Amino acid sequence: MQRFMLFALAAVAVPTFAFAQAPQGPSAGLAGPLKIAYINSREILQRTPGYTAAESTYTKEVEGFRSEVQKLQQQLDSAVQAFDQQSIALSPAARQTKQKDLQAMQQRMEQRTNELQDRARQREQELLQPIQARVSSVIQGIRAEMNYALILDADAAGGLIAAADPALNITARVLQRLSQAQ
Repeated sequence: MQRFMLFALAAVAVPTFAFAQAPQGPSAGLAGPLKIAYINSREILQRTPGYTAAESTYTKEVEGFRSEVQKLQQQLDSAVQAFDQQSIALSPAARQTKQKDLQAMQQRMEQRTNELQDRARQREQELLQPIQARVSSVIQGIRAEMNYALILDADAAGGLIAAADPALNITARVLQRLSQAQ
């Protein structure tokens, strides 16, 4: 869940920029310096109001999914073990029928596992979407208010930031705004 949220925050924190037209007139050569800041999305995520509850809910639901998959796997393992013990005494036709039954059982288990994984992903998105929207809104608000051209994510996959001045870190400001918004 954290990896997904970090990726989502990185997508928000590093917006796509279209280059503006070159300024016209007397102020054309007076363009100010490009303001850049960065955040630590992992810290923001862990400290955002509502995230702990969402993570707890998600963990409980996924644990139920895992339990169901484990039961299905145990049933399949038991059926395979029973087949192995009985296969010597079975006729070739009966053996083939049992093997087809086991293959069908395996396919049903895989299908159910895929369904549960899809439900888990969907549920994760449902739980995280409001948090992502709130965080994104706060980051965008700070970006606009402070005239930042770019806000990077120090925790983003791929390591976009090798070193940075701590004064450019606006994580605390984002967290403060998130707590005020509650």
